Amino acid sequence: MRPSLYTLLPNGNAKCQACAHQCVIKPDGHGSCGQRRFNGTSFIVPRDAVSGLAIDPMEKKPLYHFLPGKEVLSYGMVGCSLACPFCQNWEISQVGRDERADATMRAVTAEEMVELAVQRNVPAIAATYNEPIISAEWTADIFELAHNKGIRTVLVSNGFASPEAVALLAPLTDAANIDLKAGTDDGYRKLGGHLQPVLDTIAELHRQGVWLEVTTLVVPGFNNTPEHNTAIAEFIASLSCDIPWHISAYFSTYKMPSTPQFTSLIDIEAAVQCGNQAGLHYIYTGNLRPNLSHADTLCPHCGKRLIQRFNYTLQGNAIKNGKCPDCGAIIAGVFD
Repeated sequence: MRPSLYTLLPNGNAKCQACAHQCVIKPDGHGSCGQRRFNGTSFIVPRDAVSGLAIDPMEKKPLYHFLPGKEVLSYGMVGCSLACPFCQNWEISQVGRDERADATMRAVTAEEMVELAVQRNVPAIAATYNEPIISAEWTADIFELAHNKGIRTVLVSNGFASPEAVALLAPLTDAANIDLKAGTDDGYRKLGGHLQPVLDTIAELHRQGVWLEVTTLVVPGFNNTPEHNTAIAEFIASLSCDIPWHISAYFSTYKMPSTPQFTSLIDIEAAVQCGNQAGLHYIYTGNLRPNLSHADTLCPHCGKRLIQRFNYTLQGNAIKNGKCPDCGAIIAGVFD
């Protein structure tokens, strides 16, 4: 078992070093996530239990340029470092914060999870559903065991991580989808966090060679403005125009059940336009009716339709050896 991400302070408290909150926790207390605890002598990290365990299509993460059409063993625990009022998965993410969030846990070890992936012949394991940084040390254990068995690893995170957590997980992570929820720090303060740590996480994962895709949930009255969309698109482009941007429609849930209940198609198209203006090569839209979603991969050079998708299912894949068969352009991603 690897050391936990925390430091004992001279006054008897502990400083958690998993997420960017860097909580100082008193004995018998917990961090803002409600899950990482300090009993006065030992730091307790959530592990060996899941709230969800399922085999998903890779496209559901969403990852469109990492092993397209393959399956991934997905697991989640409980808790989150942010408190988004529009959370689409609040029943597990807000356990420890909201008494209405009541997830059922079941015991499972890292070894059992990796063995399940081997038995089912699944090529990857994903830490997802809730915020995996909450249990960064256990995530690292699972990812290391997976790599030992030739299984690839996926991190689906809000990115509000500490440098220590990123340093721990990046070398063990093959692909990541990071939620970039707002383009301003003011937006992130409304969620209980800050923007810069998320940008730093994305940049560092990209620097270390982790295959990276970014998702933004467009929420009416929160981030459906050119200010947010332009800032997000230009940041992604500053790292690489080959990073796919998933623009997802919101549906009212949790603490934001008010009108409008869904993101308008106009707002989605406005975000797409910002991505186009920033020069992003791969822009996808989701949480829309299939006939309104843009889920296909096009060659950014000649426009050929390379991968066709419908409801997370591949309908066709024309990419050959990572290239467009028509013009020979290299298509960014991990395809084998």
